[in-house]
Amino acid sequence: MISVRIPEDWPATEDAARAVQDALRGRVVLDETGPPPGTGHVTGVDVAYDDERDLVAAAAVVLDAATLQTVAEATAVGRVAFPYVPGLLAFRELPAVRAALDALPCPPGLVVCDGYGLAHPRRLGLASHLGVLTGLPTLGVAKNPFTFTHADPAPARGSSAPLLAADGAEVGAALRTRSGVKPVYVSVGHRVTLDTALAHTLALTPGYRLPETTRRADALCRRALREAAGG
Repeated sequence: MISVRIPEDWPATEDAARAVQDALRGRVVLDETGPPPGTGHVTGVDVAYDDERDLVAAAAVVLDAATLQTVAEATAVGRVAFPYVPGLLAFRELPAVRAALDALPCPPGLVVCDGYGLAHPRRLGLASHLGVLTGLPTLGVAKNPFTFTHADPAPARGSSAPLLAADGAEVGAALRTRSGVKPVYVSVGHRVTLDTALAHTLALTPGYRLPETTRRADALCRRALREAAGG
């Protein structure tokens, strides 16, 4: 576990954070296919908070994409970098997430975030923001549809339906990863297409609704937070 350093130029106000989003949004790469599912490394990142102690813990867990075996993992703990503001959650999480990624002993490959990428009111969710800052291919898999709408996908695993913004733009997909179970919400982050993101999500969900990347990173960051808070 390492300590998180918040960059000196990290935004401190909502206006400053939105200005950063405006500056970075045009740098999101949407015309690269991304790594094929089942090849190389795929890394899950997630965070956990202790609001009473003003602590955040991030975890990065690297899997072999072919076998889903854990290859490496790292955690980082520090102070929360930004207040809770809907649409600006990346500013709370990114310093810790980047610290965990930097602590890995191997390249992360594709990064899967517990959240959104393009499916964001300002088209720059955590996955897109992280991808632009690191240059890594990223995608987001979220548990809830946030402010977007979608038709109900067919009941079978692998069925999907477009995730639509208020202006009708397709910003992701509701994807059924388990037959008859509530879908997850997949969106492009950076340097992947939606088709590739959907294929990766299905490859990462052989037995559960959520990707193995998210499940393992969630468990690891919660454990790191307990340890940092004294058990």
